[in-house]
Amino acid sequence: MEKEADQNPPSKMESLSVESQAAEGSSSSSSPTGTQMSPEERFRIVRSVGEECIQEDELLNLLTKKPQPICYDGFEPSGRMHIAQGVMKTISVNKMTSAGCKVKIWIADWFAQLNNKMDGDLKKIQTVGRYLIEIWKAVGMDLADNKVEFLWSSDEINSRAHEYWPLVMDIARRNKLPRIIRCSQIMGRSEQDELSAAQILYPCMQCADIFFLKADICQLGMDQRKVNVLAREYCDDIKRKNKPIILSHHMLPGLQQGQEKMSKSDPSSSLFMEDTEAEVNVKIKKAYCPPKIVQGNPCLEYIKYIILPWFNEFKVERSADNGGDKTFKSFDELVVDYESGDLHPGDLKPALSKSLNKILQPVRDHFNKDANAKDLLKRVKGYRVTR
Repeated sequence: MEKEADQNPPSKMESLSVESQAAEGSSSSSSPTGTQMSPEERFRIVRSVGEECIQEDELLNLLTKKPQPICYDGFEPSGRMHIAQGVMKTISVNKMTSAGCKVKIWIADWFAQLNNKMDGDLKKIQTVGRYLIEIWKAVGMDLADNKVEFLWSSDEINSRAHEYWPLVMDIARRNKLPRIIRCSQIMGRSEQDELSAAQILYPCMQCADIFFLKADICQLGMDQRKVNVLAREYCDDIKRKNKPIILSHHMLPGLQQGQEKMSKSDPSSSLFMEDTEAEVNVKIKKAYCPPKIVQGNPCLEYIKYIILPWFNEFKVERSADNGGDKTFKSFDELVVDYESGDLHPGDLKPALSKSLNKILQPVRDHFNKDANAKDLLKRVKGYRVTR
């Protein structure tokens, strides 16, 4: 972790494995360990992370034969962290490590610069990266015993440039421009956008990352699927038998109707990891949550993908006239009551806010009490968010 009051990133950012301050109710568990589990049990845990897996038989075979597979995840430091990136990633990483995986989290500072985040200012991007690590440390990501490693792309690529750039060049050489442009979604762009030359280079580099990090599993969002498939196609090109397994997690929607994903540039669509209790309450109160409708209901998605995995239950407190208190142990159980009208948004929303605030409180405490974290947040909040 960055030294106290260090205003600039060190010239060589070490990989980080720091002990977490586990949040109450965190989904991580110390027993049994991954090595004590059967391959089938490990598969069940790892597979639960992804909405899609390519391919399941390859994943089971990997977990049967390799005690500690390498799982790759990555992120562009591009602004304040929303709850999907903070809590959902923590849940996923803790599941992966509990099943015996080593997780390498790629802090893609150079990629953020290529994608013109923070107006391409690398120092600002690296400040955001350090702020994000502080959040995962506070919320309860299990970082003990070298199970998780944070790697800064700029340092790793510079230190092993002789390995990295020939790989990028070979991937670029073997693919036509339209195939690379189809990957533009990974940068939050569309195929119709006018891309810079840097944004053409970006997918080739992200594809190379998978092999550079010796990843067995690519654990990224569904929006990163196309470049992960490109990596498997590259294996066919070079006649490589062992392909990276794609484990794509669900994309949590924004809080307003029709928002497919949270947007950092639209605060009303996102819950940020250091939002105050009052801010969370207001945002959830205003969130789209039509009675008796489950499909496209962001409040229900937050319960399914955040609250239930974190607490293993969802508690609703209400008056006796409205049915009295009830604890839901599964999402299916919740759906039955919600679709029937037995559970009303007026009771669901306060319960959701209470659960979310319980998860976020350790993060707030950390950023209030730790001088370094407080300084990082102040600087990040002052940055202009760029698309």
